[in-house]
Amino acid sequence: MSQITLSDDTHSGEEHIEGLPPGFGTGLPGKVAFWIAFTFSLFQLWVAAYGTLASQIVRAMHVGFLLLLGFVLLGNLMAKTSVGRGTYWLMGALGFGTGLYNWVFYKDIILRSNFLTPVDLTVGALMIGLVFWLAKRLMGWPLAIIAGAFLAYCAFGQHLPGIFGHRGYDWPMLIEHFGFGTEGIYGSPIYVSSAYIFIFVVFAAFLERAGMLDLFNDVALGLVGHWRGGAAQVCTLSSALMGTISGSGVANVVASGQFTIPLMKKFGFRASFAGGIEATSSMGGQIMPPIMGAVAFIMAETLNVPYGDVVRAAIVPAMMYFGVCFWTVYLESGKHNLLGLPKDQLPSPWQAVKQQWGLLIPLGALVYLLFADYTPIFAGSMGLALVVVLILGTAIAANFGPYVFRVVFWVALGLASAAFLKYGVNLLMIVIGLLLVACVWVKGGREALVIVRDSLAQGARNALPVAAACAIVGIVIGTLTLTGIASTFIGAVIRIGEDNLFLSLVLVMITCLVLGMGIPTIPNYIITSSLAGPALEQLGVPLLVSHMFVFYFGIMADLTPPVALACFAAAPMAKVSGLRISIDATKLAIAGFIMPFIAVYSPVLMLQDPYPGSYVAETFGYWAEFLWVVAQAGSAVALWGVAVVGYLVAPAAWWERLGALAAGILLVMPDVVADLAGFALAAAVVGQHLLRHRRGAVPA
Repeated sequence: MSQITLSDDTHSGEEHIEGLPPGFGTGLPGKVAFWIAFTFSLFQLWVAAYGTLASQIVRAMHVGFLLLLGFVLLGNLMAKTSVGRGTYWLMGALGFGTGLYNWVFYKDIILRSNFLTPVDLTVGALMIGLVFWLAKRLMGWPLAIIAGAFLAYCAFGQHLPGIFGHRGYDWPMLIEHFGFGTEGIYGSPIYVSSAYIFIFVVFAAFLERAGMLDLFNDVALGLVGHWRGGAAQVCTLSSALMGTISGSGVANVVASGQFTIPLMKKFGFRASFAGGIEATSSMGGQIMPPIMGAVAFIMAETLNVPYGDVVRAAIVPAMMYFGVCFWTVYLESGKHNLLGLPKDQLPSPWQAVKQQWGLLIPLGALVYLLFADYTPIFAGSMGLALVVVLILGTAIAANFGPYVFRVVFWVALGLASAAFLKYGVNLLMIVIGLLLVACVWVKGGREALVIVRDSLAQGARNALPVAAACAIVGIVIGTLTLTGIASTFIGAVIRIGEDNLFLSLVLVMITCLVLGMGIPTIPNYIITSSLAGPALEQLGVPLLVSHMFVFYFGIMADLTPPVALACFAAAPMAKVSGLRISIDATKLAIAGFIMPFIAVYSPVLMLQDPYPGSYVAETFGYWAEFLWVVAQAGSAVALWGVAVVGYLVAPAAWWERLGALAAGILLVMPDVVADLAGFALAAAVVGQHLLRHRRGAVPA
């Protein structure tokens, strides 16, 4: 195996956390915070590998570690006085104590259900208050305010008139429901965070420190850098590749935008367009298989389906999403005569893969395990273990002089590592243990141990915003289950949809976009899927499609004005306002706005069964229906790209742009006659444009 370059960047792949500077702090407090993060990761990996603790204990300890690490970092990085730092550290210790309390008194708390003691209620109330405060500090006011409004509704909603009123609940009942039950803070979102998401965040941290970002950038530069508009094409492809290990849109913007946005501006792209491309393609990382955003794991758990089913449903829309990004960049580049990067100055993608191909093994193993329907927690844990084997093995192999010795070493190590599928996790743990011991003594081994140590700590830090969102959104879910208010919204959507499904979809879309202006994708999805998922299912929409509909618009909210988080994250690097970037990003992300609607009317786009009575499917078969839907959807978004940019092979006249827009609208209508009319109009618009350009006519 070729030598793998390990990144020594201290903040490599560090997740952007609102209001929290990078790092762990300086001096002894910083070292303590670092080792807290390291211990957090070890605890979660031990639970993932062996799972000997009850689920309720794991959830409580996950929240306990979250509060401890979160408040310690706030104290180290944000407190301006020693009193402030001490207060934050005390809050962290109390938060961790709530987790230990649930562990020590686990059986007693179960036996005291509905009859909790004053100490129990005090611990529960303390934990709820600390979760609110940490979420506010890490993620801003909007999510805390929304969760607080739901909690207030539980406490005082009995005074509201009509259908919004409920029977009323006293505070002991609310504290037990939200602070100890499995439908509050310790509900399914925090379970998914502790069981799945944390592992994949640490996995991404390891891959980034092992040099995966450099590999992706080199491959993207080599493959598409010489295309028309090559700088922006590189941004699109590298962000798509980044999505396979990160799944966090804002993290993608921060990680890759520092390189891609200045590069695009240097080669002539408008600043707002460069920022828009980065934001759009980075947000697409959350829908990019095989490792999508954290929402995909929550969706699989909520629907009780294999994670592979969620990935399969996302494949075609994700390809179209990025295909439209490539296409729009191509058109914009032609409009402004922006050429590609000099080919002789670009790295060879094949040489990059040849030198770093070992990095693809853990990723490939992870994809195989996910699609072989192993659980995400098993697949993620084994993928992470293989990355550790790769990092440690690289350091040891570098000490073997003759090439044949290195080959024998890697073959033996590969066989020993792969044997976990037959002999279990313990064998892989033994292999890692032996490598750890060997790295203590061999040259370069201790540097590899530092990489492993730092990646574990950094992964825990990166997981903070996701875990905080999953914790506080449990308040919202608990309110919906306790009060039944969700049925009111569901009933309204159903009543509208009985007469017009499209209006129901628009209502759900607006709800997602408005919520997404203030809260991240994860809580947005959890809230709106709890409300809209059952409603759309009762209107006949396949359940997976309805949840993907909500998922997509939760992502699009980060690109939609006036509050577009991904665009504002790109603004400092583009040196232009986030609002201007969001306008360009909305145009670029047209596929993300349209694909969910197409999938509702044609579920085959997400590889689901077509509706009964589908003419193409019943006449020509399932795959004919699939190809037909892909053709009409792809043609529609391509035509809209022409309409938005105003260019095909030459500047487009106003009537050509209008015709392209109209043809695209006809193509997405759920009617075969409209589709045929759309194809005919598209052929006419494109045909006459090509003829006019060939004749050298001047556009109007």
